Amino acid sequence: MGGVTSSMAAKFAFFPPSPPSYKLVTDELTGLTTLSTFPHRENVDVLRLATRRGTEIVAIYVRYPMASSTLLYSHGNAADLGQMYELFIELSIHLRVNLMGVIGVNFQVFGVQVLIYVIIKAMGKVSIWHYTGRLSKYDYSGYGQSTGKPSEQNTYADIEAAYKCLEDSYGAKQEDIILYGQSVGSGPTLDLASRLPQLRAVVLHSPILSGLRVMYPVKRTYWFDIYKNIDKIPLVNCPVLVIHGTSDEVVDCSHGKQLWELCKEKYEPLWLKGGNHCDLELYPEYIKHLKKFINYVERSPSQRNTSRRSVDNFEQSRRSTDCFEVSRKSTDRREKPRKSTDRPEKLKGLDFKTSNLEKLEKLRISLDQTERSRRSVDCFEKSRKSIDHQLERARKSVDRLDRIRAG
Repeated sequence: MGGVTSSMAAKFAFFPPSPPSYKLVTDELTGLTTLSTFPHRENVDVLRLATRRGTEIVAIYVRYPMASSTLLYSHGNAADLGQMYELFIELSIHLRVNLMGVIGVNFQVFGVQVLIYVIIKAMGKVSIWHYTGRLSKYDYSGYGQSTGKPSEQNTYADIEAAYKCLEDSYGAKQEDIILYGQSVGSGPTLDLASRLPQLRAVVLHSPILSGLRVMYPVKRTYWFDIYKNIDKIPLVNCPVLVIHGTSDEVVDCSHGKQLWELCKEKYEPLWLKGGNHCDLELYPEYIKHLKKFINYVERSPSQRNTSRRSVDNFEQSRRSTDCFEVSRKSTDRREKPRKSTDRPEKLKGLDFKTSNLEKLEKLRISLDQTERSRRSVDCFEKSRKSIDHQLERARKSVDRLDRIRAG
């Protein structure tokens, strides 16, 4: 079944570039192999690697002094090593990693139309559908200066050969290797990652869910599909970074988002707004985010867990504050009825009237008290007048008595 699938993939998905952008040149004196278009660099090795399927592939290895990680890069942009050479050098310098580059598949549009007829047996009926797709190239077996014929299974053997070279020739350990897969290069990347439990990390750059899903939004995986990343991503145990352009016209951004959702250990993804399929390296956020990810995975697992817990706690607290914000809206809604529920305006009027009545009552009481005191004064005046009258009468009677005595 796997052979049939690879045969279909070879017919429908692989178009070797012609001519390649480079040739291999071997110095007779030193035995060093270089790419014909670039001078020899001390820190760059050009390699010929034999695969378990009997083919020979070309790869380059870029050393960086004191690097603690090695990036195994499976490219997918219809380019060969000659076109990717300078990018590999720049990535090694900026990311401070050793880098081995091999070239992967890509579905970028290059004007090649392929009419695919597939017979699908579903619900007891045989239906026939066709799709006019535009596919591009792959630079593993059968591409560039690599030998053999292109097939899905050969690409798996090719990346295994590159990985084995890192272990045997450069002493790289599984836990120090980061697999990087771009476009359909994500296929061999995830196939290998799903079988390496101690891998340091994986980077998926404009990845695909599967070959068939790029062309048609099927809901299930069929036997004839190739690079079934959607089924393999849940088997990857290490941190995964997904990078995808939101305006990708070749592999829709939904592929990257769905793969990220299926990851066991998710890392903050990078969705580059306006990014297309082949220009993500031009965005400043690309290299910045990639460096941040590599710094993260180079920490010890305990440090990563602590960092992740703090991020998770922050995320939970942010969500709780978000919930609070939602509830705040409900309290905010009560702000409008406050005029009716508060009714302080009316109550204030009542309070004002009440206070005035109280003042009037106090004034009335004070007036009553004044009136009483005035009455008591009047009574005192009357009593004083009666006493004066009585004294006057007594004085007059004494005067009469005096007159009588004198007479």
